[in-house]
Amino acid sequence: MMTVREKQLEIARENYSKVYQLLRASVNKTTDFDSERNYSADELEPYDALSDRFIRTVELAIKFFRTYEYYMRAEQSQTLRDGLHQMEKLGAISSLDIWLDMRDIRNRIVHDYAPGKIAQMFQLIRNDFYHELTRLDRFVAQV
Repeated sequence: MMTVREKQLEIARENYSKVYQLLRASVNKTTDFDSERNYSADELEPYDALSDRFIRTVELAIKFFRTYEYYMRAEQSQTLRDGLHQMEKLGAISSLDIWLDMRDIRNRIVHDYAPGKIAQMFQLIRNDFYHELTRLDRFVAQV
């Protein structure tokens, strides 16, 4: 019989894995964004899906981190930075800095969709951030 913490961890693992699969599908359906191009609404739709899925993946990753930290240590960090530092120590993430960058880009997408930075944001999401989230997906599968 599973304990409450084990059940919570299993749910967090499943939720992250599901949203990661959606992100992977969006990454595979998009190419580099050309900020000079005048995209139609239909052409922008895959990029909107990519943005939304990136945001959800980061949020569910952070929820997984909190659940995993509680599972491992029976306590949770008080700040995001402390929690990410713990995840780095546990080998769940490659570096604190990339996660702070992901959180920053997530916040920019949600609050301030800066047109001049869209191409750069999509490039980060499709490359560096996607590779980090893939690394986390492999970690989650092994927990």
